[in-house]
Amino acid sequence: MDYATILQILDSTVRLATPLLLTCLAGLFSERAGVVDIGLEGKLLAAAFMSGAAAAVTGSIWLGLLAGIAASMAFSMLHGLASITFKGDQLISGVALNFLAAGLTVVIGQSWFQLGGRTPPLTGNGRFEAWNLPFAEKLADVPFIGPLYYELISGHTALTYIAIACVPLSWWVLYRTRFGLRLRAVGENPSAVDTAGVSVVRMRYASLIIAGVLCGMAGTYLASLAAGFVKDMSAGRGYIALAALIFAKWRPWYALSATLLFGFLEAIGNRYQSISLGDFVIPVQFMQALPYILTVIILAGFVGKAIPPRAGGQPYVKER
Repeated sequence: MDYATILQILDSTVRLATPLLLTCLAGLFSERAGVVDIGLEGKLLAAAFMSGAAAAVTGSIWLGLLAGIAASMAFSMLHGLASITFKGDQLISGVALNFLAAGLTVVIGQSWFQLGGRTPPLTGNGRFEAWNLPFAEKLADVPFIGPLYYELISGHTALTYIAIACVPLSWWVLYRTRFGLRLRAVGENPSAVDTAGVSVVRMRYASLIIAGVLCGMAGTYLASLAAGFVKDMSAGRGYIALAALIFAKWRPWYALSATLLFGFLEAIGNRYQSISLGDFVIPVQFMQALPYILTVIILAGFVGKAIPPRAGGQPYVKER
């Protein structure tokens, strides 16, 4: 494997990890506040559909981004209404949202565009364009460093750089601000936070709003990357992001590493459809299933003990 091939795989890794990273950070904020968000998959689908539809109609991916965030936040508020206001089961609420998004996007898509649930193809300003960082083209011919900067670091879309910037920003918000301290406390001991005069309901809704924004960006990225929306295009990325969150032990920097690992496995599976080991050929289906196999391994507990927030999944009932 030569240097150019390695850079191409790593470049594909970054692209594939971007929606996973944004979705993983969304789950990080909601679960740190004690809200288990199985509905990440549904938010991704809703955001991908609305952003693809809006971008196709308006010709602007930035308007599509706003539409995607709005759709994701609407699903977040539905989840909050069911699990926070009415204190319903958070897992059931999340699963219901996933089913709702899977069916609703196809039905509305067929009603609006008559393309079998798909949106019209996105072209021109309807998709995010790659950003070339300063001096990328001039340094492209410099041995080793030039291709690394030009192929891997430069040439990604705005949302990729925003996703990477969200990692230190999330760490700072959670661990260096009063808001982050209260958010983490709500996920660990909501009754103590309530006693201190902080609204548990307000903090949990705030976490879902943040999660909605992040999932909206992730869904918009998927629609832009695929040049439109197609049925079930999230392909389980919401569940993979949850597995990455467990792998990362609910920490922002670990979330970056975990999602890059999943992205790397997907990039390997996409590039090498079959690998020969002597007389044995690894089937293409196995290569494509690598990210999902890792998901099962992680959820089976083979990555060490991961302790979630103590109040995660528990509706808060105020003591009288």
